[in-house]
Amino acid sequence: MAPHVICVGNSTLDRVWLIDRLPSGGGKFPAHDYLELGGGMAANAAVAVARLGGVSAYWGRGGDDSAGHVMRDEMAAYRVDVSQFRLIPNARSSVSGIMVGGDGERMIINFRGAGLDPDASWLPLDQLAQCDAVHGDVRWPEAAALCYAQARAHGIPTVLDGEIASAEIFAALLPLVDHAIFSEPGLRSFAGQALVDDAGRIEALRRVRMLGCRVAAVTRGREGVLWLDEAGAHSQPAFAVQVIDTTGAGDVFHGAYALAIAEGAAVDAAMRFASAVSALKCTGKGGRVAIPTREQTLAFLRERAASPAAAGSTGRIS
Repeated sequence: MAPHVICVGNSTLDRVWLIDRLPSGGGKFPAHDYLELGGGMAANAAVAVARLGGVSAYWGRGGDDSAGHVMRDEMAAYRVDVSQFRLIPNARSSVSGIMVGGDGERMIINFRGAGLDPDASWLPLDQLAQCDAVHGDVRWPEAAALCYAQARAHGIPTVLDGEIASAEIFAALLPLVDHAIFSEPGLRSFAGQALVDDAGRIEALRRVRMLGCRVAAVTRGREGVLWLDEAGAHSQPAFAVQVIDTTGAGDVFHGAYALAIAEGAAVDAAMRFASAVSALKCTGKGGRVAIPTREQTLAFLRERAASPAAAGSTGRIS
């Protein structure tokens, strides 16, 4: 049977403008394309799991508004179980405006929603005993904490998307998490200081592990992913691809990694698999349309393994 991953947290409606160059000031800028599609950390991760052949469920909240219905219907179309995606009357969904430049880099303005009750007592925590991994993010910490604690009681691995958050949120979630994977801004947020080199990143990741995480990692875009586990520090270079749009790349990485861990993959293999999925996602527009299938990902990895000059070899950092 395909592994079952439950993703808990944020869903956002992305309104995306593709332009030649990101603006540096005020003015009018022509867009050569426009997309409106679902996004959000846990929601994108759930779609990635489904695209890669896993059994995927999304647990989250939105407003009972047009954005909420669009997000729920789109995830269902990707075969994500949205029975625990609650649309709250009189609440407003999270919406992002995203500008994507010709080099694939983006500028995001996010409205996190309003009236989204943080109470998570309605979630069917008993269902966690039947899943193979739990993925969560920092946008709904009340739900993530409940799900992580229940998963740990059943010996189910947990993964955190470590985006920018308060010290209180990190203190509540990290002791319950097995695999904490941060973005660069998220790790700076945790460390409370700039991280100018890998030595600084490794020290911050060491602090994360001291809180109880088995694996602490940071994704660095074109620089690949760096992680720390009981064997030391390791790196996985990014795969070189023709980048069209990086929107959602980190979210997709988390979903692919959670699926690999649910399947029992070793950490280095999970990092390589997730890096390949994330790279392929960046070759198309939007956060979801270009998420590859498992077959496409494995073909990509075989092709890169056959090329001695291809990037992507996992390394140990002394």
